[in-house]
Amino acid sequence: MFKKILIANRGEIACRVAATARRLCVQTVAVYSEADAKARHVQACDEAVLIGGPAPRDSYLQWQRIIEAAQATGAQAVHPGYGFLSENEEFARACQAAGLVFIGPPASAILAMGLKAESKRLMEQAGVPLVPGYHGVDQDPALLKREADRIGYPVLIKASAGGGGKGMRAVYGAHEFEAALASCKREALSSFGDDAVLIERYVQRPRHIEIQVFGDSFGDCVYLFERDCSVQRRHQKVLEEAPAPGMSEARRRSMGEAAVAAAKAVGYVGAGTVEFIAEHDFVESGRFYFMEMNTRLQVEHPVTEAITGQDLVEWQLRVASGERLPLQQHELRMTGHAIEARICAENPDANFLPATGRLDVARWPAHSAFERAEVRIDSGVAEGDAISPYYDSMVAKLIVWGQDREQALARLDASLRDTHIVGLQTNVAFLRRCAATRSFAQADLDTALIERERAALFDQQGLSLRISAAAVVAQTLAAEARLESADPWSRRDGWRMYGSAARRFDLEMNGEHHEVLLSRHHQGGMQLTVADEAIALALHSADEETHELLLGEGLAQQRVSVKTYALGEKVAVFSAQGSALLTHVDVLAHAGEGPGEGGRLTAPMPGKLVSFLAAVGDKVSKGQALAVMEAMKMEHTISAPRDGVVAELLFAVGDQVGDGAELLRLQAAE
Repeated sequence: MFKKILIANRGEIACRVAATARRLCVQTVAVYSEADAKARHVQACDEAVLIGGPAPRDSYLQWQRIIEAAQATGAQAVHPGYGFLSENEEFARACQAAGLVFIGPPASAILAMGLKAESKRLMEQAGVPLVPGYHGVDQDPALLKREADRIGYPVLIKASAGGGGKGMRAVYGAHEFEAALASCKREALSSFGDDAVLIERYVQRPRHIEIQVFGDSFGDCVYLFERDCSVQRRHQKVLEEAPAPGMSEARRRSMGEAAVAAAKAVGYVGAGTVEFIAEHDFVESGRFYFMEMNTRLQVEHPVTEAITGQDLVEWQLRVASGERLPLQQHELRMTGHAIEARICAENPDANFLPATGRLDVARWPAHSAFERAEVRIDSGVAEGDAISPYYDSMVAKLIVWGQDREQALARLDASLRDTHIVGLQTNVAFLRRCAATRSFAQADLDTALIERERAALFDQQGLSLRISAAAVVAQTLAAEARLESADPWSRRDGWRMYGSAARRFDLEMNGEHHEVLLSRHHQGGMQLTVADEAIALALHSADEETHELLLGEGLAQQRVSVKTYALGEKVAVFSAQGSALLTHVDVLAHAGEGPGEGGRLTAPMPGKLVSFLAAVGDKVSKGQALAVMEAMKMEHTISAPRDGVVAELLFAVGDQVGDGAELLRLQAAE
């Protein structure tokens, strides 16, 4: 076993690798950018080396500096994690040339599987089933268009060197092809430095099934069963589970053996994932097709660990240090069911636009670490940290395990309910709704699940106004009580010796203003008036965050447990019924303010301006695409909010723009 390794990554995967290394008494070296000087992965390692500026191209993609850091600190091996350099064949060769062990497959396997077109040809030779398509080297746009026409729409354009949904577009008609191809090539070039693409038939209602494989340097290779990763948005995974629902032992064996054949075809060593697209009825029909092989550990590897009880990072370290596989195929067993939810800083209602900001509050459900924990949190951030525009938007991975899928689903719901993040938008509420949909609950899975369940998933209001208002009242009174003296005449909570008193709360919720009245009687009873409805109210607050609300009387009385987090005028409320973010307006502090300016075309987050799709003087229609930005490794289109004429372009293509920066101006059409 190694004595010291360098982890050439950041965030939760760097923390994950460091934890296993610590358990095995292997010392670790972190690398970090200027933006990550105080990051959690830096603290998790024994040593840390600064390698450059905040942008990945200036730090985590600078493999020469990483190798120098490994040599300077005496590391024997380099673990690449996933993303960044994990599937970079040049980096793997450079590590070997520098006398370092690359904790991953041989460079030749990365090269063979890294280019999708080449991997398709290899798989065809190995007898692995393929989706009909074009995987050639000729990238002439006219030829690609003819091939798409030949295959028949819809087709999928995919970056040959890519993954993670980047440089990928579904095209439903010939008229869409050229624009989609140009966008894919731009995104592929930006993300992978290679704009080559391939064209495949777009399988309708496919399931995304992937097989975890592991090989050693003695020629042995096993599969550690499958994961179903069908629930996706923008071709990126949202929920992953193992085993795949409905999978028969015969089908599992046939897919597993196909994955092992794929791995052996390239002399694979280490952890890898063979991804298949399967027809919706594949369990009965047997129709599944090789999609690609990821020559690294996957983001969703914890669900495999949960059902097998194996630490896959330990397997990586042992195999890379020259040991045989810890177990052979006949020794592998799986128990129970596991589900992983990717918690991301993003706005699902705005096409999953990534969000940036500070984690003012980050509270997690009770959890343990690794293997078969009932609830596990993998994260590279902590409360008070910031999610920057430089890196991926993932905040954490929540993994649950149960004796069966039903129990795992119940644990997932309870754990998402107890996940409280304040300070930036996240997809936690969306994930909870997604897991509760009829499709997911009944395992009616395919990659169109989110679109199919759109009505239940998007533009939901969350927690009701009456519960939210009562929670803000409870939080305010609890905060004031902490500051009050025992003298009743000095209290500010509306206490009276005789008669009653009323207090007004000005609240803003979901963009609407609400006046809420709290009436208190000298006997101690309270009444809340919300939207002209008078509701009896009783409160018990354990502290400023934890409250029990009793709303109404008699058989209609509703008991609700809530958590509240106050940050200035903002109050976040969480309960089993949902969550809400309110503003408790100080009317006097805001006196004299006028309405804000609206309707400008602004950058939704910091990023680079890729192109303008209209020129000064052009007439445009509401919804027409006007500009394309690149942020957090993805392209984002800015569309016209109304009909008008382009009056001015305020930036040049290629400029870096800040969050909220006005990109162009529209004026009313004459």
